[in-house]
Parts: sequence; structure tokens; C-alpha cells
Amino acid sequence: MKIALIGYGKMGKMIEQIARGRGHEIVCIIDVDNQQDFDSAEFASADVAIEFTNPTAAYGNYLKAWAKGVKVVSGSTGWMKEHGGDVRRQCSEEGKTLFWASNFSVGVAIFSAVNRYLARIMNGFPQYDVRMEETHHVHKLDAPSGTAITLAEEIVDELDRKSGWVKGTLLAPDGSLTGQAACADDQLAIDSIRRDEVPGIHTIKYDSEADCITITHDAHSRKGFALGAVLAAEYTREHSGLLTIGDMFKF
Repeated sequence: MKIALIGYGKMGKMIEQIARGRGHEIVCIIDVDNQQDFDSAEFASADVAIEFTNPTAAYGNYLKAWAKGVKVVSGSTGWMKEHGGDVRRQCSEEGKTLFWASNFSVGVAIFSAVNRYLARIMNGFPQYDVRMEETHHVHKLDAPSGTAITLAEEIVDELDRKSGWVKGTLLAPDGSLTGQAACADDQLAIDSIRRDEVPGIHTIKYDSEADCITITHDAHSRKGFALGAVLAAEYTREHSGLLTIGDMFKF
């Protein structure tokens, strides 16, 4: 398969390594300093473009890739509120293809399935309140993480007693604490911690007077995310429309 990379940071380089190891060809690499290569024959020859950039650039990157007839796999977050409707329309009505996930880790996909199942069980046990904590490296700018938001939305969908999620506290690398620990009873709070070079830890805790039930996903490196993105590209080559992890993994 021919793959184009959009974004060549740590994730882009790891995706390149894994893709080549699985026998794929990297035909084009686009970063901030060579945006003109979107118009190159090499980019247009790609079966799929894998995009990991930032919320401000992601949507524009999708449009540039689609204009060349290239399908997109993307792990960029933060663009959906402003552009989600337009992306859904282009995928459903105009034949464009985007495989989007807030997290491509196979382990997180499994964790997400466990999260949904546990939330369905807990819907019948209102004595348990739920809270979430996510920890990431000091370079991560957004809080809470896209993965935490996705997990929280899954919980809210299953728990009748929760109407939405809210930002909880943020513990910054310098030790300062901002935000509020308290929230309304019908809200799910997500606390964030930024420290060291942590790839990503997500913990969901159901607490009651009697006991506490906790599930955690702890990423050891970015390798799981990169492998998942390449697996998604392999899936996207043969499928069309707006695709998600749920399409690829039938948990």
C-alpha cells in the first residue's frame, strides 16, 4: 500500500517505521515546511494519508487530501466542534473518506469496550459515582485529552444519571493546580495531570461508601498508537465514508 504522511513529529516518524516494517511504501511526507507537496504527483498516488497534526490544521489537511482523491486516517483532535458537521456531510454525500479516532491504540479500543460494558452495568447501581483522571506528558497542550473525552461521552451515553462531562482539575508540570474538583451530580468530571514524558494513562473510578471499582489503561509508549494508525490505514484502503475504531474492531 502507498501511504502519505501528514505531520512528521514523533508520531509521524513512528508510523513511518511501523508502516515500512509491514511492507508499505511511504510515497510522500508533508510537514509545516513543504505544504506545496499536497500538489505533488507523489501525494496524489497515495492510497491513504495518515494525518497527525493539530486542531487548527487538521480540517484543512483533510480538504487538501480529498481534493487529490486521497483517503485520510487522522488522530488529530479538537476540530470536530467547528467542522464535524461539514466532515460528516462530505463523507456521507460527496464520497469522501475519513477514518478518525481520538486514540488508535488497540489496547485503548479494548479498554473502551470494557468502559462501555461497565457503564451499562453501573447504570443500575446509582450509589456509585464516577470520575475520570487522565495523565499525559508535559508537551500536551489540550486538557482533557481527546481519549478522555471519548471515554466520558461513552459513559454519559450509558448512565441515565449523567447528562454530560466537565473539566475537573488540571495539575500542571510546575505543580500548580487549577480548575474545580466539585461538579454537579449529573456531571462527570475529568481531572488532568501533566508530568514527565507519560504517553497516556486513563483511569475511570466508580466510588461508593462501600467500595471502589477502578479500571485503567496505561500506555508504555506511542508504539501502540502508531500500529493502530497503520492498521486503520489498511482498513481504510478497502472501505469508504466516515469510519471509526468501532468499524474496524467489532467488540
